Amino acid sequence: MSIIRQQSLFDIHELYEMEPTHHFEAVFSTINLDPILNLFDKPNKVGAPRELNYGAMIYSLIARVVERIVTIKDLIRRLKRDPIFRYDCGFLHSDQIPSEASYSRMVTIISESDEMEHIHDELIFLAIDEGHIGEENIAIDATHFEARDRAHTSDKKERTTPKKRGRKPKAEREQWLKEKQAEEEARPIYEKEIVHQLSESVEVLLNEAPIEPKWGVKKNSDGKNIFWFGYKGHLAVSTKSQYILAGMMTSGSLNDGKAAIPLLKKINRDLPSLFTAGLFDAGYDYEPIYQQLIDQDLQAVIPYNRRNEGETVGYDEYFAPTCVLEHSYRYDSFDPKYKTLKYTRPKECATCPLQHDSLCQKTFKIRQSTDIRKYTNPARGSKKWDELYKERTAVERVNAYLKEFFGLNNVRHRTGKKSRLHFHLVTLVYNASRLAADRIRLEMKHKTLKAA
Repeated sequence: MSIIRQQSLFDIHELYEMEPTHHFEAVFSTINLDPILNLFDKPNKVGAPRELNYGAMIYSLIARVVERIVTIKDLIRRLKRDPIFRYDCGFLHSDQIPSEASYSRMVTIISESDEMEHIHDELIFLAIDEGHIGEENIAIDATHFEARDRAHTSDKKERTTPKKRGRKPKAEREQWLKEKQAEEEARPIYEKEIVHQLSESVEVLLNEAPIEPKWGVKKNSDGKNIFWFGYKGHLAVSTKSQYILAGMMTSGSLNDGKAAIPLLKKINRDLPSLFTAGLFDAGYDYEPIYQQLIDQDLQAVIPYNRRNEGETVGYDEYFAPTCVLEHSYRYDSFDPKYKTLKYTRPKECATCPLQHDSLCQKTFKIRQSTDIRKYTNPARGSKKWDELYKERTAVERVNAYLKEFFGLNNVRHRTGKKSRLHFHLVTLVYNASRLAADRIRLEMKHKTLKAA
C-alpha cells in the first residue's frame, strides 16, 4: 500500500533549495498517478495481496529523474542505503525493495499503455486552472537523443531490372499510373508528403508515428553534419510560462516538419483558443504547416526558406512591394475579415520627386491567399514579427533543461516503446517541477502582500 500524502506545513522558498523530502513532496503533489496505479489493480480481491508497492515504485522512478540517478541499479542501491529517501518515495518499513526485474516488468506494462500521456495532459489542465498558463504563444522545435539499442546494419539492396528506355505505350502508362497511385495511398502517413496530414485525425497521427531507433542527421552551428542513432523529441512549449503543452517522440530519421501538424492538432483538440501565434525555425517552412496554423487561427512566424528561388522583381527580401526607385513599402496592418495585408508608402516618398507621379502608388493590399508562405500575419520584416520570433528561444531553453537537468539523454531502456515512456516521464517531471515552482512563487507573493 502507498502512503497517503499531505501538504507540507513548512515554508517553501525555492524548489531546488529545499531539503529533498520537501522537494519531492512539492513535485509529487502535482501528479495524479491513479491512472497508472489502475494498471496494477488485481482483477478481484480473492487470493494473496500484491507483494510490491507499485505506487512507491512509480514515485521512485520520478525521484530518479529529480535526483539524476543514472541507472535502476543505482536507484535500488539508494533505496537500500537511504531510509529517508525510501520513505520519501512511499515505501513502508515492511515493504521489500523491488529488484531490477520487477522494475523492468513494471516499465513494460506502463509502456504498453497511454496513461503517462494522459497524466501529462491532466497536469497541463491543472496548470491552466490555477492560472499559470494564460494567453500566450506556442514555440515548436525538435531535439535529438541517442538510443541504448545498437545500430543495425542496413540490408543490401537487391538489384533491380533496368528500366526500358523511351516512353511507355498509352495503355501501359495508364496502368502504371494506377499502380503508382495505389502504392502511394498504401504507404504509412509519415512516409507521405506533409500535406496528407491535414486530412488525418490527431489520434491517427499520434498513434502511427514511427518510434523505433533510426539514424538521424542534422547540421551543427558550423554547418557540419552530426549523425546519431536514436530518436527525436518534438516539443510544443508555451513561450512565457514555458510549460511543455504537447510532446511526441519519433525515430531520429523523421523530418522535423512532419511532427508539427500532429502537435498543433493536439493543442487545438485539448487547448483551443488559448494561444495567439505558432513560432518555428526555418526547418518548418512548409505550406501545409501554414495552412494548419491558419485553420487554427494562429499567426505563423516561420523564417522563409528559399529553395533555389531567384529574386522577385518588384518586391524586397521580405516580399513587400517596392516603388520605381526600389524603396520598400511599409507594412501597415492586417485585415482579419478579408485576410489582407496593407502596405503604405516608403519614408523616402516624402522627399521623392516622383511622389505625385502616376507610377507612385499610395498603398498596396495583398491577400494572404496569394502565397500563404510569403504573406503572413504579421508581415515578414515587421517589428511585430521580429518580437514574436525572439520568443522561440523558450523551446530551445526547455530542450536544454531536459538534457542537462532531467536526463533526457540518459535512455537506459531498449525498444521504442520503453524509450517513449522515458521521454514522457522526463517531460512529465519537468512540467511537475515547473508547476511546483509556480505554486511556491505564488505562495511567496501572497505572503509578501499579507505582510505589506
